[in-house]
Amino acid sequence: MGIFNNKINISELYPKGLVDIHSHLLPGIDDGAKTIEDSIGLVKRMQKQGINNFRITPHVLGGVWENSSELIKEKEAELKAALIENGFHDVNIHASAEYMLDDNFSQLLENDDLLPLKDKYILVEMSFFNPPFNLDDLLFQIQVKGYIPVLAHPERYNYYHDNIAQYEKLIEAGCLFQLNLLSLTEQYGKPTTKTAYTLLKKGMYTFVGTDTHHKRHIHLIKEIATKKNKKLLTPLFENNIETFSF
Repeated sequence: MGIFNNKINISELYPKGLVDIHSHLLPGIDDGAKTIEDSIGLVKRMQKQGINNFRITPHVLGGVWENSSELIKEKEAELKAALIENGFHDVNIHASAEYMLDDNFSQLLENDDLLPLKDKYILVEMSFFNPPFNLDDLLFQIQVKGYIPVLAHPERYNYYHDNIAQYEKLIEAGCLFQLNLLSLTEQYGKPTTKTAYTLLKKGMYTFVGTDTHHKRHIHLIKEIATKKNKKLLTPLFENNIETFSF
């Protein structure tokens, strides 16, 4: 059997009830959807692929996207109202955030001004150039505050690509890993894809997300719909459902 015989429909890849825990669907708030029309279009496309549940995560990044919790919740209300107005009555959304581990985050953490994915799970990310100099202390402080850090797309941090031990150290420090489905496509380059499959096969991921910003991402994700990937990804899909269902 060749690779073409291994292909399945994207709707067959996703189990019923899947919750996407990483996306940028709120309008005009970061580098994701620009307008409410963009937001609705993205939700419509994702729903056609089999996803009805979204924990949306706009960037919170000091000096770039300093989105307050209040603004995020305002945008959430705007999107919810627009979805109902347009007949999307079976779509569930909850606005959280993707927090850059920077000085701005440290202040938000100190003030308990964070929007969890659900319960005490918070989605965090690091710079693509280098990890925070105080990473260990940040992870410790997150957990002292009672939160559980979910590290977004660890496969994209190329400074760790040649050192799996660093990934193991992060898990030992209390991080849960979230795989980007886009990392299994050409989106971020071959080294990222290779690292993603390495971590996946080693069982180092707990959760998964699309990290959808625009319609090209949704189109790209269709490429990963294979029987092989379904076997690898199903445990993560099930974790998402068990932990983040509405």
